[in-house]
Amino acid sequence: MGWEALELWGKDAARIERLAGGVANDVWSVHVHGQLAVGRLGTRSDADLAWEVELLRHLDREGLSVPVPIPADDGRLFADGLMVMKYMHGGPPETEGDWRRVAETLRELHRLTQGWPQRPGWRSSTDLLHAETGTRIDLAAMPPDGVARCRAAWARLIGRETSVVHGNPNNPANIRMTTDRIALIDWDESHVDVPDLDLVLPHNAADLEAGAYDIAAQASAAWEAAVCWDDEYAKQRLAEVRAV
Repeated sequence: MGWEALELWGKDAARIERLAGGVANDVWSVHVHGQLAVGRLGTRSDADLAWEVELLRHLDREGLSVPVPIPADDGRLFADGLMVMKYMHGGPPETEGDWRRVAETLRELHRLTQGWPQRPGWRSSTDLLHAETGTRIDLAAMPPDGVARCRAAWARLIGRETSVVHGNPNNPANIRMTTDRIALIDWDESHVDVPDLDLVLPHNAADLEAGAYDIAAQASAAWEAAVCWDDEYAKQRLAEVRAV
């Protein structure tokens, strides 16, 4: 149905303007039920979207500020790849103090999702030591030496506890701050992995000690290279992963 599915949120529901971000999705501000919201249209499976919905509702119940899905008039929380979510006001982090608040929020996310099941069709970084594909990742498409470097970086994470990771929290555009709360938006890349992958933040705001920061930074660069391959950003990130 495409954007025609927005009618399920009411006959007056309408798109306003396209929003930045979202490589794999079409994201717009929308009006539904008389309020400003965000609509995201993509090609993810119903199982994938159901996982994301359950995660966001859980985090909301636990007190985190997240873009909670808004039900359609028939009660559905997504339809034909379209999800409508609460609009989160605020601005991006700018200071070291702001980023420290972000780090605290991320640690709370990780605490609240220990033991969470993996997102359908996804792989963690250590899963990719033995698997070649997972959602947008296809290691067979990368140069063999690049795959070896990525796997060497991920191997340093073996044995760590896992939780849900946001997936891209070091991008200021994915944070909406006010004086009294931190909201994390754009959960399209969230999945279960090692929490330190979320904590490679500006100013080392999560206070990772030098060895832990290096491990996390290398593994994170390898992940972004693999998930985005083979655009220029992915090649830049792979160049940051040390040779084996």
